[in-house]
Amino acid sequence: MNILLTGSNGFLGQIIINILGREHQIFGLSRNSGNYKVSLDKQIPSFIHAFDVVIHAAGKAHSVPKNDTEKQQFYEINVIGTKNLLLGLEKTSLPKQFVFISSVSVYGQEIGSDIDENHSLDAKDPYGISKINAEKVILDWCEENKVICTILRLPLLIGKNPPGNLGAMIKAINKGYYFNIDGGRAHKSMVLAEDVAAFIPKLESVSGVYNLTDGAHPNFYELSKTISIQKNKKLPFNLPIMIAKCMALVGDFIGVNTPINSTKLKRITYNLTFNDTKAREELGWNPQNVLMYLRDNELE
Repeated sequence: MNILLTGSNGFLGQIIINILGREHQIFGLSRNSGNYKVSLDKQIPSFIHAFDVVIHAAGKAHSVPKNDTEKQQFYEINVIGTKNLLLGLEKTSLPKQFVFISSVSVYGQEIGSDIDENHSLDAKDPYGISKINAEKVILDWCEENKVICTILRLPLLIGKNPPGNLGAMIKAINKGYYFNIDGGRAHKSMVLAEDVAAFIPKLESVSGVYNLTDGAHPNFYELSKTISIQKNKKLPFNLPIMIAKCMALVGDFIGVNTPINSTKLKRITYNLTFNDTKAREELGWNPQNVLMYLRDNELE
């Protein structure tokens, strides 16, 4: 198959290339590298190839906006960028299938367990809202153009040299300043990026919206312990919840740049897990256990 992959230079994009490139022709699109060097938020791409499948993994994430300009960037990159991509495809030839890499952030939940695809889309943050809008644009376009549409809503991605919060955790463990709060008891959904990449070919001719997780939903203690052992570091110490709450109140006055505030504390002390039964039952999704993978593989 000829596959167009946006965000080909990103964390997930590189893993998709490594896995799918063994059997398929991958055409990469990103800002600075690949077959098509395009800033989708500013340009409508001109394609010289026809594609069987488009995997749209490009987007802005892993940051907390500090001002209105940064908030607007989520819309420009994730929504306008998606619209420009679709306009570019219309100018050449339409793919048979469009796979969109979305996020569980669309549900807008900070607390919850076993959230499935039927949950309402309640995101209030710029990132989650931009993903909701991008999903709608894609669903409408695919319906109008009779293109098979598949949306994958992903939680925290695990893999080599991960970005975002997991990358920050690994760095803190390496340097000896990571700590758990309230025993690290909060469970979070995660999934291996390589499992997501390997699963995409199984989506051929399948339309729908699917959550993907490892099904185990480890807690912060289990995750940090496994990484610490793998890296031969001391186990992280625990910060009692009352001390953390006092620190969070101070952080509320300092602003978004503080290491901890009440919002951040809530996110790391409450469960937030998602249900992927639909993918398991309909598509045979059978991922690896994240902790078992971490025991046997370095993340850096």
